[in-house]
Amino acid sequence: MQYPDYLMKRTLTFIVFLICLNIHAFAQAGSPSFDFSQYGVSIEPDKRLIVMMASLEVAGIQPKLTPRGEEFRKRIAQDLSGVNEDLVRRMKIFFEQYKRRHPKLSDAELIASFVSLAHVLSPVPELADPSRATDLPGDLLEVFDYAPLVREFYRRSGIEAKLPEYTAEYQRIGDQLRPSAREMIGDLLDYLHTKPELVFYETIKTQSKPVKGKRRLETTERRVRERRFFIVPDLLAMSETINFRNVRDDYYVIVPPDTDLSRSEARRAFLQFVTDILVLKNSREIAPFREGIRGLINERRAQGAEIAPDIYLAISRSLVAAIDAREIEFRKTQFSTAQAREKIDKAKSANQKKIVSEEFAKQKEAFADETALMLSDAYERGAVLSFYFAEQLKGLEDSGFDIAGSIREMILSMNPPGESQRLAQFAAARKRGENARELRRSAIAKGETVVVAEPSDLAKGLLESESLITKKDFAGAEARLKALLLQYPEEPRVSYAMGRRLSLLAQETTDEDLRARRLEDAARLYTTTLNSPKISADPALMSLAYVGLGRIYEYFDRKQLALKIYEAAIQLGQQSGGAYLEAVSGRQRLLKLQ
Repeated sequence: MQYPDYLMKRTLTFIVFLICLNIHAFAQAGSPSFDFSQYGVSIEPDKRLIVMMASLEVAGIQPKLTPRGEEFRKRIAQDLSGVNEDLVRRMKIFFEQYKRRHPKLSDAELIASFVSLAHVLSPVPELADPSRATDLPGDLLEVFDYAPLVREFYRRSGIEAKLPEYTAEYQRIGDQLRPSAREMIGDLLDYLHTKPELVFYETIKTQSKPVKGKRRLETTERRVRERRFFIVPDLLAMSETINFRNVRDDYYVIVPPDTDLSRSEARRAFLQFVTDILVLKNSREIAPFREGIRGLINERRAQGAEIAPDIYLAISRSLVAAIDAREIEFRKTQFSTAQAREKIDKAKSANQKKIVSEEFAKQKEAFADETALMLSDAYERGAVLSFYFAEQLKGLEDSGFDIAGSIREMILSMNPPGESQRLAQFAAARKRGENARELRRSAIAKGETVVVAEPSDLAKGLLESESLITKKDFAGAEARLKALLLQYPEEPRVSYAMGRRLSLLAQETTDEDLRARRLEDAARLYTTTLNSPKISADPALMSLAYVGLGRIYEYFDRKQLALKIYEAAIQLGQQSGGAYLEAVSGRQRLLKLQ
């Protein structure tokens, strides 16, 4: 079909603030029907853990709990007051002996091994040992003989009768974790542009049973491994302590009540769940870099760091640390951008706008310093490629590529020996980050608070609509954007968001005529954005609109015009939050066809 011509807006080059549509503030306001299972996530109590932790309580191992945990502790003491004294004595002796063997471990670290033990036992009532106990890690093997005591505790303490009541209470705690779990999952996966891989196909060589006089035959067998991530509420978990356990393909993050998962160590646990499989699937690509990575690890060990020599673990830790640090900086920058935009809109003079610009630049520098501090700390703990992966992720933020499709290129581009200078390279930024962190701690200790300005209703509405678009709730996004259009009829950010919604909706449309009509409407909205009097102040938005329009022309086989539009976007330069890399990719794609 013929596609109508649109006039292209002349190319403008300005240096001003980026535009990023932040979904962070609205992730937990997602759809009530958010399906955790499609991400491999379950939020549920674990009866094995309840029994294990109750046995330690009865044995007198009573670390600091949350206020709700303290209340539950009193119930445990009352409900299980009649436990056999000899059993209590044996459980207590076992824990004390283990503690004496590890005098440097904290209470949280000591208890962690018993938490691990709970998750390798079979479900109640059996609580049976795993079939292959020899495969268990060393710290778990040390407490393995506590399992018979737990089974005896289950039979003789009376907890079996109370377990349904306890489980219901734990489930209520778990339900209260769901909003922050939605926010955590939404933010991290949106940043990575991916979904967790929940199934892994493993090829295993097997041999036939020996038969006298015949040679054993070797065959290959393909096994399916299902991967799961469990968020486990624990009323008896130590206050402010997140316990993460990985048992084969099952990942458990054990959290005390009232935990904000989106701002806790649970983030790293979920990131490990997402990235471990990516590292495993690229193990062949990693092999040539083995010696270089081992050299970095040995450097840290020579400095006294107690880290494992496993290169794959080093890569996994580095990737998790880099994502954690970069995502936090990315979100902070997005929010700060929204604030700066509102201030610029209200500024009445060029000097006032300049002051806002300078403040924003200082904020971004402070965010980068905090990232340098986080990456430096991670590097010293064995994440020796954290700086490298952080740099690679910054490129993904601009391109929007799925990390699962990009990880291979990241690995093949590594230069491990070059990473040895990272701590020195970022020493100044790390020091500034440490000073800023100390100032914040001092302010908190003094009871001081920092007032953070909120974006306007326009910015909030755009953030909310972007969240709905990300979740493919196109109808909800349309209603929100139409309401904004009535309030702000000449705002280019609204027309761009409406065009983007239609472009993405067209991708979901199978009817070709309907898809074409939606793309035509999207092109008109992108053109409206580019013709707005306000667009000259926002080169990042201009870049996004150009690329959105170029893709549509490309779809309708208007290659020459699409090429000119991509070139216009490229001339704007690499604007943070813009689409420079996508424009370059589009131009290269079209030039190959000529």
